[in-house]
Amino acid sequence: MAAFRTLALAQTQDRTALAARTGAGLLLAAALWVGLTGIGRAEDTLTASAISTLGDLKYAADFTHLDYVNPDAPKGGEISEWTAGGFDNFNPYTLEGRAAALASAPHESMLTGTADTVGEAYCLLCESFEYPESRDWVIFTLRQGITFSDGTPMTPEDVVFSYEQLRDKGLSSFRNVVAQQIASVEALDERRVKYTFTADYPRRDIIQAAGGLPVFSKAQFARDGISLDRASDVPLIGSGPYMFDAARDNRSVTWKRNPDYWGEDLPINKGRNNFDRIRIEYFGDYNSAFEAFKAGQYTFRNEASSIFWATGYDFPAMTRGHVKKAELHNGNIASGQAYLINLRRPDLQDIRVREALQLAFNFEWSNTTLFYGLYERVNSIWENSELEATGTPTPEELALLEPLAGDLPEGVLTDPAVDAPVSGEKQIDRGNLRRAGELLDAAGWEVGSDGLRRNAAGKTLRVEILNDSQTFDRVINPYVENLRRIGVDAVHERVDDSQYENQRRAHDFDLITSHVGQDFIPGADLQQYFGSASVGDVFNAMGLANPAIDKLIRLVEEAQTRDELVPRVHALDRALRALRFWVPQWYKDTHTVAYYDMYEHPENLPPYSLGELDFWWYNAEKAEKLKAAGAF
Repeated sequence: MAAFRTLALAQTQDRTALAARTGAGLLLAAALWVGLTGIGRAEDTLTASAISTLGDLKYAADFTHLDYVNPDAPKGGEISEWTAGGFDNFNPYTLEGRAAALASAPHESMLTGTADTVGEAYCLLCESFEYPESRDWVIFTLRQGITFSDGTPMTPEDVVFSYEQLRDKGLSSFRNVVAQQIASVEALDERRVKYTFTADYPRRDIIQAAGGLPVFSKAQFARDGISLDRASDVPLIGSGPYMFDAARDNRSVTWKRNPDYWGEDLPINKGRNNFDRIRIEYFGDYNSAFEAFKAGQYTFRNEASSIFWATGYDFPAMTRGHVKKAELHNGNIASGQAYLINLRRPDLQDIRVREALQLAFNFEWSNTTLFYGLYERVNSIWENSELEATGTPTPEELALLEPLAGDLPEGVLTDPAVDAPVSGEKQIDRGNLRRAGELLDAAGWEVGSDGLRRNAAGKTLRVEILNDSQTFDRVINPYVENLRRIGVDAVHERVDDSQYENQRRAHDFDLITSHVGQDFIPGADLQQYFGSASVGDVFNAMGLANPAIDKLIRLVEEAQTRDELVPRVHALDRALRALRFWVPQWYKDTHTVAYYDMYEHPENLPPYSLGELDFWWYNAEKAEKLKAAGAF
């Protein structure tokens, strides 16, 4: 059982994964397509339609469609999914309120990525881009005929305006990174935009980062009084294939395919954007959402509950063959799901206390008893990839870590990479709990006559686990029991989704379930998750601020080759895990999906994307049969 998918938070699910594989980073960046192809020299500059971060491109300049799509996929129909809670606005780039699911879907960027490559980005809004070998600047040339969904043309002024909005009014950690990277953006003429980069920022992903910024309509912002730092009750328009259709009582939102989409015939878009409508239904809890799926209120479900997957799919629509159930390969880096420990809390700043919290969680028992053995343990920030640190440090890693050892825990230079504790088959692993108690004793938290631990000042060691998901109750409650067995005054703080969001953003929690998994080619987004400058932001949920981590992040950003990158990421992964700011949870390398049997997908799915909202399609004949049978 993993945390349920929250489309309102993730927005377009595959953009994040695509950006992770291109080195785009920055969290707001749309997927990038990078690798030099169609290059021509003009004096001392290069002109390209694609760029690769660390290798060659897969697709030649004359490709006709992506390998994993069906270029003849029919257009039409609707696909519907669910998410939790509700929404109150349509601006996904602000912390105010809660934006509607897929609110960023209408927005495109200069470059975009593919679901079958890592570190490659190709022109989408741009026809080509020009840059010097130093990569001190880049000039993007817009394609002709780009229009927003309201029919107005996109201009370089829109691109400059969008950058300025993100720079001045985007999330604080994002603004910090953009200020480090980009010195200026200017419109050169009716089609060209120039980005000039700061003198000292690493150049490896700099073009990708600039090319991944979303483009808004300047005219709409002026007309509708929209500011990127405020909630908006007006949906933001974009140039993408989907546009706003309808919303119902903040419980449902629908996006429709733009029949006049300017980029319909681009090779990068062939066989994609096939549904006429994408509808997202909101539910207050996981059980009600599942019941609604069984009744046909929505039609596609990426199942995150192991107990539902193992025991719940025996309802009539399933037994009659109306619903199809499948496990599809997922080649992405694991999400890094974990209980994140809030280092802003004075009582949680002692690493011995945090290690004790790790020891009290019994994954092995949970996986066998609660999860039906469906999951593997998360150990690394880069779990399920070659970037995961293993064993003791290599000579290359030691050369990076030795100068920083003073700011890192003891053992980083000599011990194997820190893995999550291994427990026994019973909920109570006495050995681990005994070790946890010894750590708390050493940290000055002694057990009193009531069984609770207090420090020398008489303060109780209290730990609250914030949670808004009923599916997590059965996981958290045994963890709380184990914590209380070692004298921690542990509390499961169950709240609704609105309160959860407010407390998460205000950093008002001790432990919270979140995700810190990173990219195949890590870049500037590392600063947002782990950098000292982002300690006040939501992405750095644990409030990590460590000078050694900051220096390692910079080294990763400066890596120019795969041989440089891998040991630097290993060193960073090793250092992060040694700080014990998390209690790692679990992952699986499959997509467990169920859907009404009217959707189809290419026989060979790409390794890095499920893509149901991207390159799956609707079979109208099957849909009519399901409707005639009363399936929904």
